Amino acid sequence: MHARSTTLTTLAATAALLTSAATATAADQPLSHPRIAAHFSLAAEQQPENITVDRTGSAYLTFSFARQIVRVSPDGHQQVLATLPAPAKANTPNLGKAFVGGIARADDGTLYVTYATGTADLTGVWAVRPGGRPHRIAALPADGLPNGLALDGRQQRLYVTDSVHGVIYRLPADGGKATVWARGEALEPSTFAGANGLKLHDGAVWATNLDKGTVLRIPITPRGTAGRIEVHASGMPSIDDFAFTGHGDTLLAARDDNQVDLVRPDGTHTAVLTAADGLQTPTSVAVHGSKVYVPSAAYLTNADPNLLVAHLDR
Repeated sequence: MHARSTTLTTLAATAALLTSAATATAADQPLSHPRIAAHFSLAAEQQPENITVDRTGSAYLTFSFARQIVRVSPDGHQQVLATLPAPAKANTPNLGKAFVGGIARADDGTLYVTYATGTADLTGVWAVRPGGRPHRIAALPADGLPNGLALDGRQQRLYVTDSVHGVIYRLPADGGKATVWARGEALEPSTFAGANGLKLHDGAVWATNLDKGTVLRIPITPRGTAGRIEVHASGMPSIDDFAFTGHGDTLLAARDDNQVDLVRPDGTHTAVLTAADGLQTPTSVAVHGSKVYVPSAAYLTNADPNLLVAHLDR
C-alpha cells in the first residue's frame, strides 16, 4: 500500500528525473536482466497492489483502485477476471476510496482478495472461483484497512493484515468469522499504516510494518496460536509486501520509495532493484522458479504502472 501522502512531492520530483528502463541498468546480485513485462493504464486506475503466480508463470494482480483482479500471461496478455462491486459511497480509512489489496491463489484456482470500502456491506475477504463471480466470504471491520493476505493450504486458513488496526486476522478459507490472531505494538501504525505485507513461511507468519520499516516474524505455536512477535529486520522505510527467494529466510521486499531490497537471514539488507530498472512505487514481490515479479503501482510517481520481471540467479 502506498506510503504517507506527505512524501508525494519529493518522490514525484525524484521520479521525474528517472526514465523507465526495459533492460538491465541497476539490478544487483542475486537479480539480473530486469525488464518491464507489462504496462498498465494509469488513466484507468490500473495500479497493481499485490501479486501471486501460478505454475505456468501467469501472474494474478489486484488493481487496487480499479477494484479488479487481472491475469497477465507469460507473453504479457492481460485479462480482467473480476471487478468487485463499487460501494454506494466509499469511506475507506486513510484512502477515501475503495481499495483491493492482497491476493492469494488456491490449488484449485480460487483467488482470494482483501477489499476495503469503509462500508460494512463490502469490507472483508472475497473469493473468485474459476469462471465464477466474486463473493464475500468473511466480513471485516469497516473502520479498518484489510491489506496483506496469505493462504495456509494445509490448514485451509487465511491470514489478513489490517494496516489501520494493526492486527492480523485468521479465518477459514471456505468462509466464516474472522478472529484476531495476532496483535501488538510491533504491528500497529505510528502515523499512517502498520501491518502490511504478509506471508507464511517455515512455521511462522511473517509481516511488514510500513510505518516502522520492519519485517516481523510470528511463530505459529503447536496449538495454532500466535507466538511472540520478533523483529527480523529494520531500517526499511515504506516497506510494502515481500516474497521469500527459496533460500531459507532470505526474502525480497518492495519499498514505496522505488526500491526492492534483498533481506538476508541475519536481517541485513541491500537494494537490488531501483527506479533505474523501471520501478514506479513497487508494491509487492512474487518468486516463481528463477523469475522474480515486481508490480509497480505508481502511487507516488504518477507514471507508468507496470510489471517488472527479473532473473533470480541460483
